[in-house]
Order: sequence, then C-alpha cells, then structure tokens
Amino acid sequence: MSNWKSHNSGFMNNIILVPFEKTGKFALYTVDELGSIAIYMWESLISIPEYFINFENLIDQIIFIGMDSFYVVGLTGLFTGMVLSLQAYYAAKIVGVTYMIGPTVALSMVRELGPVLTALMITARCGSSMASEIGTMKVTEQIDALEVMAVDPYYFLSVPRILAAMAMLPVMAVLCSLIGIIGGYVVYVYFLGLNHVTYIEKIYQYIKLSDIYNGLLKSVFFGAILAVISTFKGFQTTGGAKGVGRFTTQAVVLSSVYILFADYLLTSILF
Repeated sequence: MSNWKSHNSGFMNNIILVPFEKTGKFALYTVDELGSIAIYMWESLISIPEYFINFENLIDQIIFIGMDSFYVVGLTGLFTGMVLSLQAYYAAKIVGVTYMIGPTVALSMVRELGPVLTALMITARCGSSMASEIGTMKVTEQIDALEVMAVDPYYFLSVPRILAAMAMLPVMAVLCSLIGIIGGYVVYVYFLGLNHVTYIEKIYQYIKLSDIYNGLLKSVFFGAILAVISTFKGFQTTGGAKGVGRFTTQAVVLSSVYILFADYLLTSILF
C-alpha cells in the first residue's frame, strides 16, 4: 500500500512539474537561440565593408528577391486590396461613411498589410530557398570547402542575401501597397458603383508622407529579419536531407513569427 502511495505521489509530482520543466527548457532555448542569432548578425555585419568589392552575388540576390517575386507580391496586394474595399464597404454602409473606404484601404496597405504581407510572401518564397540552399551546402561540406579556400562563408553567402533583402523589401512593399490600392479602386468603382473621384480625393486628404516612410522603415527591418533568420538556420543545418527540410521549415516559421512580433513593436513606436 505504501509503495502504491509513493508511486502515485511521484506520478502527481511529475504531472505538476512537467509544465514548469518545459517552460524552463523553452526559455533557455529561446535565450540561447537569440544569443546565437546576435553573434551571427555581428559576424555578418563586420563582413559587410569587405563585400563592396564584388557586386555580382548581390545583384543576383536582388533579382531573385525583387524581380522574381513581383508576381506573387502583386497578386497578394491586388486581392488584399479588393477584399479590404469590399469588407470596408459593408462596415461603412452601416454608418453612412462609404467615402472613407479609399483612405481605409490606402492606410491599411501602406502602414500595415503591404509591408507585412510582402515580408511573409517573400519569406515563404525566398527565405525557404536561402535556408535550403545554405543548408544543403552545409551538409555536403561545401561550406567547409569555402573555409579551406580562405573564403569567409558569411562574406560569400550571408551578406549578399541580407543586403538584397533589406534593399528590395521596401520596393516590393510599395508595389504591393500600390497594387492593393488599385484593387480597392476597381471594387469601389466597378463592383460597388461608387464615385471614383471620392476614392482618390479622400486618399490624398488622409494619407501622409510619414505613413509611407514608416511603412518603408518597417520593410527594411522585415527584410533584415527574414534574411538573417533564413541564412542562420541554413548554417545550423545538420542531419542530411531530412535536416535540410527540418531547418528550412524552422527558418520560415521563425522568420514569420519574428516579423509579426517586430511589426507590433514598430507599430507601437512609429504610429
């Protein structure tokens, strides 16, 4: 009987302690991960001055992240703007302020949805590619070969991707926002039958240059986040082909979460 009570007591203690144990492990993992990312960012940053000697890889990454992502970013902005216009109409019609649909679409796209959706789509498209490409090089020992040849892997692999992402995310966010506003205009005028002059005039009345600048600043941070996390996870890859898939998934998920977290922080500071 005493053995049963002792076993039952130990079982109950385990049930109580397990959540705290998992929370502690998660906290330690998070701190360790953030510390590793900070060190990685520093090592990449100190390589940047050396990188301006050669622009070839940088241009390749600018084309990959920017021009090659135009269609997916454009379609995302178009349908987002159309949905925003339609949903704003249903809400605005109740209180009789349908003239505010234009500013609602424009401010939502420029301040928030343009930068965030662009970052998430490019993370899915380009961040996964960065992580898998570098991860494959890691597990096939190509990165070790670069080091043997006295080539800094951060200089060769990380820096062009980080700089290209920081440069192209604002450009793509502007395109996404602009196409979203055009999509909202199409719904406003051709589907809802409202006055196109009102849509344009109210946008000019309510949108400010600071809204655009702050949206661009957000995009620069988002570009840095997705490139740093994706390349960092690529360098962390172990475990062969299975490991490449696992770390690529981690790169996309972590980049997306950090982008959304950074979006909240930047919004609370900038607006």
